[in-house]
Formats: sequence, C-alpha cells, structure tokens
Amino acid sequence: MLQKFEIHAVHATLDDQLKAYVTRKIGNLDRYISKHARESAHADVHLKEVKSRQKNNRFTCEVTLHLPKQVIIVKESALNMYAAVDIVEAKLKQQLQKYKDLHSNGKLHRHLFGRLSRAK
Repeated sequence: MLQKFEIHAVHATLDDQLKAYVTRKIGNLDRYISKHARESAHADVHLKEVKSRQKNNRFTCEVTLHLPKQVIIVKESALNMYAAVDIVEAKLKQQLQKYKDLHSNGKLHRHLFGRLSRAK
C-alpha cells in the first residue's frame, strides 16, 4: 500500500464503498514500483463528476503519482466512477512498467545473463 495516498472528490459524493474501491485499486500499485522508490512515492486521486447534457463520459478520475525523478499523471473519463478507476489503474500499470524499465540500474539483468552464460 502506498504510504501517502489522498482522495479528493469534486462535485461527486465519496461514500465508503467508493473510497475502499479506489484504495484497493490505486493504493496497491506499489508492487509495480521499485523498492527504492516506494518510500517517497505518493498519489493524489481526484474524482470528478461533470453535469452535462451528454450522458456519456460524465465521471472523471485523475491520478497524479509522484515518484523520484518523475511525475506520472493519468486522466480518464467513463460512464461511471468505477469504470474510470479501472481504466486509470490499467494505464498506471503500463506507465509504472515503463518507469521501472527506464530507472532500473540493470544489475539484476547483468547478473542473470552472467549466470546463464557460465552455465553453458
């Protein structure tokens, strides 16, 4: 679970069920973050409802994930709040994988390739 995690609702009601759902989905993304970045990582979740004449894409979920050396911002709109949170979670997983690939030092890969080449 992320150490610093804030949920804000704008023009929407934040009930306990929605808060628990967001915490379960977004809060457990720390397993995709490298160990050295977990201590300083924190997330801000903004849930927003836009009242418009169009019925589609009324609910917006925006997550700002502050990591060392980078800030990841993902925003998505959907028919309901739960669908928006699910889509944001999938996008964040992809972005965190890119972050981990970019900022990993490669020590593990060199170690594994060295062991494989010695095994032959």
